[in-house]
Order: sequence, then structure tokens, then C-alpha cells
Amino acid sequence: MLVEYFPVLMLLSLAALLFTGFPVASILAGVAIGFALIGVMIDEFPIPSLFLVPYRIYSAIGENLIYPAVPMLLFMGVALEISGAARELLLFLQRVLKRLPGSMCVSVILIGLLLAPMAGVIGASVATIALAALPTMMEQRYRPEIATGAIAAAGTLGVIAPPAIMLFFLSDALGLTIGSMFLAPLVPIVGLAIAFSTYFVASDFLVRRPVDGDVPETDGRSLLAQAVRGFVLPVGLIVFVLGSIVAGWVAPSEAAAVGAVGAALLIFIYRGFTPSLVRLALFRTMKITAMVFFVVLGASVFSLVFRFYGGDDIAVGLFDGTALSDFWILAIVLLILFVLGFFIDWIEITLVSLPIFYPVISTLDFSQYVGSDHLARVWIGALIALVLQTSFLTPPFGFALFFLKGSAPDSIKMLSIYRGVVPLVAIQLLMITLILIMPAVVTWLPVSLLGLR
Repeated sequence: MLVEYFPVLMLLSLAALLFTGFPVASILAGVAIGFALIGVMIDEFPIPSLFLVPYRIYSAIGENLIYPAVPMLLFMGVALEISGAARELLLFLQRVLKRLPGSMCVSVILIGLLLAPMAGVIGASVATIALAALPTMMEQRYRPEIATGAIAAAGTLGVIAPPAIMLFFLSDALGLTIGSMFLAPLVPIVGLAIAFSTYFVASDFLVRRPVDGDVPETDGRSLLAQAVRGFVLPVGLIVFVLGSIVAGWVAPSEAAAVGAVGAALLIFIYRGFTPSLVRLALFRTMKITAMVFFVVLGASVFSLVFRFYGGDDIAVGLFDGTALSDFWILAIVLLILFVLGFFIDWIEITLVSLPIFYPVISTLDFSQYVGSDHLARVWIGALIALVLQTSFLTPPFGFALFFLKGSAPDSIKMLSIYRGVVPLVAIQLLMITLILIMPAVVTWLPVSLLGLR
């Protein structure tokens, strides 16, 4: 029967249409509705099932207690960007680290960890840091490959650093608590930040550059005033939001609401009473939120039709009857997600691709290796996050690289960007290998702070 091939045909249609440039959400919903109508015409898809679509959308969005936090965290990130917090933090870090070789690169890495997580999508994360730091780095005569490498590394680190929006969706897809998903990648992220910073310091020390423009701007403020304005206020707000969620003091939506109000206040502190900037922040937030949830809507419709035709069995069928060990199956799934990260953003991967592979992931038994079934899912979640982040950074198709080129001046060539990120990708792969060999790298914090077993 032709209907047996519908799930495969749906995936092939989806893959082909993604290259047309149409909005992903429209493609997801369009492919699903198209195959549903074909099923109706050949009496394979009952018409009453179409009326499940509104319920499916409501249950996917309206009943999910995680999603209300997303718009407020996005507003927090947009407000921090508009307020100039990244610039203030950059000036402070430049002043503190001015005697350190490669101080600007180290500052950019720290900004990526602290301010980029709320950007929401990889493009916004990289563009925010590039606009704030790249002109200054070029003025200070950093080599193009070093400057762009630091920005790409910082932007991709920010995508998986808590309280990144991606971790909310990943925790929901894998059935994990937000607290455990926030804590799991924290040690690897800090390790990567240290490794990246060490690389940039060594590069700048070994290949010296002129330092004519190395004196950071201070605007006449004292170091204490600059510390409060550039570090304590934005970082304190982020730490409060992250800490309250991880500790379980408040629900994620409540913590995000406090963060949104605090970020709005930072606009007034940094830029004065300018309602137009608040309106701009709200407009950008609505634009990103609409994009994210339109994809959620399309993915919900696609999932309903895909599962009706037995799509859940596709991934399981790929490995049925094979003699592959659980480690090899996990490696293949991670490799597929890595390749997908070249072409689509994490939103589509977590909402469409990951649910397809979840039946396979859920059958893998790493309880003896990691410590328990729950810790094994936490470990796999951290691996998926790091694999996607590495994919966004890997030439020649890495998402972050194209967004960076779009934010860079014409004098910076794509080849320079590629050369700049190759050593960083090698560091990323070493970290992923370490996590595969030593699961405790990602499970130690959730076990220690949350008592997970």
C-alpha cells in the first residue's frame, strides 16, 4: 500500500521544500495538511481526525507550563541588547583585562556566556555580539580570523548556556526538568570557555599585534561605577533568574517575568526614559516569539499526521535487527543531528527531528554506564546540546558562520572566518569525546545540587 510510504514521503517533501526559502512553519503545516488530504481522498485518513488539529495545537502550546517563560526571556535578551548592556560589559571587561594578551577575545567569550543565552536563535546571538564587539576588535588590530573566531565561539556558546531558550525546548522534548537541563551543560560550557580563552590568549601572545588602540574607553567613570553599571546590574539579573529556576524557588515563567521587568529597567538606567526603545524591544520580542511559536504550531500539525501514518516506527525500524550496540546507535543519532544542524536551526531540530528519534533514544540503556535511566537522559540531553552547538560552528555550512559574515564588514572574507573556527571545532570535539568517556562531567552538578539519582 502506498500509505505505508507516507512517512518517508513526508520527510522527503519536508527536506526538499526547506531549500525553497519558504518559512519553515508554513512548510511543516503545509506538508502535513497536504498528506492528510491525500489520505482523506484515498480513505486512509479519517476526516474526524482533522478536527484533532486545534486540540493538538492547544495541548502542545496552551497546556505546556514551560512555554509562557519563553516570550519573557526573549524580551529580557532583546532589552539587554537594546539597552547597551553588552557594550557596557565589554568596556568593563576591557578595563579589567587590559594587560592580558587577547583581552578582547576573552571579554567577548564572557559576554557570550552572560548575555547571548537570551537571544533565542543562533542568528540573533551571533549578530548581537558581532555588532557590539567586532568594530572595536578590528580597531585594536586583531587578525580577522581571531576576531571572527572569538565572536562565533561566543555566539554558539550562548545558544546552549543557561538560561538559553534552546534548553527549555530540549528539556521538554526529552522529558527532563528545566533545572537538570540547565545544570547538565554548565561544566562543559565553562570548560569550553576556559579552553577558548586560553587559545586566544596564546594566539595573541605568540603573534603580537600593534597595541595603539588597546586603551579601552572609560567615559571618565571610576572602575567601581563601571563595575556596577557594566557587570553587577546585567549579570546580577541573569544570575537571579537562572538561580531561582534551578533552585526551584519559583516557576520558570515567574522568574522570567522578573527578568523581563529588570531588563526593561536597565533600558531606562542605561539609555534614559525612552519609551520608544521599550516599544522597539516589545516589537522585536513579538517578532521572534511569533516565529518560534509558529514553528511549534507547524511542528504540532506535522507530528499529528506523521504519527498517524506510523512515522514513529521509522527511526526504530532503521536499527531493528542490527547488531549495533547502544553506543553506536547513539553515535549515529548524534551524527544525524549534527548534519541537520548545518541546514536548519535548533528550533526545527528539537521540535521535528528529535521527536522522530526519541523512540530510539528512549530504548537505549545506559543506566549502568551513567548511574540511572534519568541521569542517562540528562547525559544524552547535554550531548545533543553540545553536538548542535558544534554543528553551528563547523565549516563550511555552520549556521553561525553565515550570520557572522552577514554582520561583518566586506573586508572580512569567508575564508578568514573558516580559518578562525577550525581550532575551536577541534576543542569542541575533544569536549564531546570527554563527555562520552566521562558522563560525570555533565551529571555531577545535577546530582550534587538537585540530588538526582
